[in-house]
Amino acid sequence: MMRPLFALLLLGAPLAPRPNVPQVGQPAPDFDLETLEGGRARLAALRGHAVLVNFWASWCKPCSDEMPEIILAYRRLHQAGLEVLAINLTDQERKKDIRRFADELQLPFPVALDARGKVRRRYGLIGVPMTVFVDSAGIVRAVHPGPMTTQTLNRGLAAILGRHKRLL
Repeated sequence: MMRPLFALLLLGAPLAPRPNVPQVGQPAPDFDLETLEGGRARLAALRGHAVLVNFWASWCKPCSDEMPEIILAYRRLHQAGLEVLAINLTDQERKKDIRRFADELQLPFPVALDARGKVRRRYGLIGVPMTVFVDSAGIVRAVHPGPMTTQTLNRGLAAILGRHKRLL
């Protein structure tokens, strides 16, 4: 199976200007996607909550490496208002692989299916993982392309959690 986003990063291809990348201080582009469980995931519906938007694929080793940290942050901070939307690059893999990944890691948050790649294009994605930190007003406060460390994750969460930063 061809994995063009992953291959692009591995080959070191020159990067074109990325006009669609969410800009810090600007509203996060809204999206409405079907979830793995058959519901809907819409970013605008989470206004009032801090939201970590994580783009991933089951075949992406850095994605699977960072997901346990995201799960721990969600479990620790959900009561403080943190939501996580895990957006899968569904146009590049099979649904059974997505389900296996979600089941193995026991993902406690919605898995949104970007079946036609519209959201990844809207966010200017050039590789996975990529994480966008959105505050409760829907404003992008941090964008992290590539795998996150615990420190990177905590910095992004601190940027969107406001008065709950002490929980980090």
